[in-house]
Amino acid sequence: YVANPEKCFLPASCRRPDKPRTLTMAYPRNVRSLAAVLLLMGAGACSGAPATSAALGEELFETCAPCHGSNGGGNIDIGAPTIAGLPSWYVVTQLEKFQNGVRGKHPDDLAGLRMRPMAVSLQFGAPGQNEAVAEHIAGMTRVDPGRAVLANAGAGAGRYQVCAVCHGADAQGNADLHAPPLAVTNDWYLLEQLRKFKSGIRGADPLDTWGATMRPNTLALDETAMQDVVAYIQTLR
Repeated sequence: YVANPEKCFLPASCRRPDKPRTLTMAYPRNVRSLAAVLLLMGAGACSGAPATSAALGEELFETCAPCHGSNGGGNIDIGAPTIAGLPSWYVVTQLEKFQNGVRGKHPDDLAGLRMRPMAVSLQFGAPGQNEAVAEHIAGMTRVDPGRAVLANAGAGAGRYQVCAVCHGADAQGNADLHAPPLAVTNDWYLLEQLRKFKSGIRGADPLDTWGATMRPNTLALDETAMQDVVAYIQTLR
């Protein structure tokens, strides 16, 4: 049993019978969602019938929805990108980077600092939670990310040829090179990530092997060139 049964999130069958469950504290929405997920896992552990990967992934996504939206469409106001339909291998990789402190610890990465605690929360409970929520995200219907960056796509086409080596001529990504699809997410998010790679907010950690291969490609791009490349990528949707 837990040290403080009064604040236990497990069902009554898992707690000491002489200690009734009371919960009087009010929690923010994302914390309540996390508590619901822990409750689901606790119930499965007691019954001997853990949730399926699909069901667990759907429940775990409740911690993502407050920022990324219930449809995975993102929220530009808080720097949360569209994630619906991203490949599971990429989602798992990024979750692990946040969890290991490779990403989301730089003091200037405000969006990353918000994301990291949510990723770390998936380290609690049974193994396979990263994979479960990643599969759920991969199976979501892709959302039109809209356009916020208006630049010279024609000029960006030439610049993109360097990117195409890893991300593909159609910007659909390459799992073997750990290069994610680019044409499925927001142009403002892509621009922000190019800035982060160039400044060292991303890709500078010695443990970020694949991020380190990305960073040199941004060093030769000024702000105008980055916007042009992002504008061209939007034509590949």
